[in-house]
Amino acid sequence: MIRFDRVSFSYGAGSPLVFDDVSFTIAEAELVVVVGPTGSGKSTLLGMLNGQVPHLSGGTFGGEVTVGGRSVSRHHPRDFADLVGVVVQDPRSSFVASIVEDELVYVMENLGVDRQAMRRRVEDVLDLLSLHDVRDRHVTSLSGGQRQRVAIAAALTASPALLVLDEPTSALDPASAEEVLGVLSRLVHDLGITVVVSEHRLERVLPMADAVLSIAGDTVVLDAPLEAMAHAVLAPPVVELSRLAGWRPLALTVREARRCATALRHDLEALASRPSVSPGLAPSIIARDLHHRFGDQVALDGVSFELARGEVTGLMGRNGSGKTTLLRVLAGAVAPSHGAVWVDGGAPAALAPAARIRAVGLVPQDPSALLYCSSVALECSTADRDAALPEGTTYAWFCSFQPGVDAAAHPRDLSEGQRLCLALAVICAAEPGWVVLDEPTRGLDYAAKTHLAAALAQLAAAGHGVLVASHDVEFVAGLCQRVLVLAEGEIVADGPTREVVCASPIFAPQVAKVLAPLPVLTVAEVANALEERS
Repeated sequence: MIRFDRVSFSYGAGSPLVFDDVSFTIAEAELVVVVGPTGSGKSTLLGMLNGQVPHLSGGTFGGEVTVGGRSVSRHHPRDFADLVGVVVQDPRSSFVASIVEDELVYVMENLGVDRQAMRRRVEDVLDLLSLHDVRDRHVTSLSGGQRQRVAIAAALTASPALLVLDEPTSALDPASAEEVLGVLSRLVHDLGITVVVSEHRLERVLPMADAVLSIAGDTVVLDAPLEAMAHAVLAPPVVELSRLAGWRPLALTVREARRCATALRHDLEALASRPSVSPGLAPSIIARDLHHRFGDQVALDGVSFELARGEVTGLMGRNGSGKTTLLRVLAGAVAPSHGAVWVDGGAPAALAPAARIRAVGLVPQDPSALLYCSSVALECSTADRDAALPEGTTYAWFCSFQPGVDAAAHPRDLSEGQRLCLALAVICAAEPGWVVLDEPTRGLDYAAKTHLAAALAQLAAAGHGVLVASHDVEFVAGLCQRVLVLAEGEIVADGPTREVVCASPIFAPQVAKVLAPLPVLTVAEVANALEERS
């Protein structure tokens, strides 16, 4: 189905090679996961599968890529429209119609599909992806999981033989992610479609993969999942636990790991008696009976809580539960319809902009929304000027988060992790009492998430308050001391992280599922406990 023959590529004269002499073959009806560090070239490789690279990207291309027998060198992206379906990381950016059914029809209209075939295909994909109940809905009213399924459905109306997806679960809660991945598995096994998916959260997709395409430096290696994980630098927690425990073969799923973990659970039983420790700090944020609506939609419904500085708090909940609205209320960007919130004694919405950012700094889900200059250096100096800070303050923060980045680089050319660190530096340079982040791990690999967690823990240790809204259960388990869970605009759980996530089949991390009923959250905890025991 897909053949790379001695492929090399760089984005321009003097630019380093993204790929060098890469060769591999992907058979028909396989689900292949593309893995690699942030910025390693995963999106570039996906772009080659329908000719966007090099025809729309430019650059120097060598070798041969063929998809379904068509040469990428000799065919333009339009020639792959009936063969390759593409689903981008944020489906909202690809929608061209307002109504779901119109979005499904759009691709077929451009391909000249006759009207009767259009009607049949629309009904088929609505059935396949369980979208009948939203066919007349506006795309902006859909949940994250529904939007992702609509994007997949729109790609499938062209009856492609290959479906390419870039980070399809990065913005989804665990339940929605499982729903989308289940759809992809059915496409492969029931319809024989080849699926190539780039994904950082390997714990979600690895169990259903037929092969793993690993990118390291300018080389690419295609392996079976077990062989790929045996030497992978980036691996999900269940694989890291397998390595630590010395299990052979490695466990790739929670089910496999539980079957191997009886002796390990016995060795760790002392952890069951460890109490959860609360710092007992004085509250800095006080929220009382917060309500907010968008038209007929209830976003917050009687939310009350208190948060203290000096610790990291996680905010979890399914897509559409009200997390982003709550963050915006705390940051003063939105005034609640009813109720009140105080940050260090003041209402953030009543503060002037300069004072508001020193009270609560909000890093949005898309950090690029805070970046509008033509270089890292200019972005940092502009932030210094806007916040009346000494020259170099923001750049020093950025270097502490992400050392080694060229100050002349354009922010749009940075990796997801680097852009996040730049936006975080812009916020932190003003020394806000609170830093709140909305889905900060989107697009980050395991190493980048570890680096971010260390930076946020450092902020909390320095006396700042940190609130992180995230669907990434592994990130929350390793970083946060406390977790709030929202559902339908209400807080349904609030307590120490260990107690809240271990009690949830949805929000429990992999290690907690493997070692249940022991209250263990991370591989690092297991390693420390075994070291203490020895």
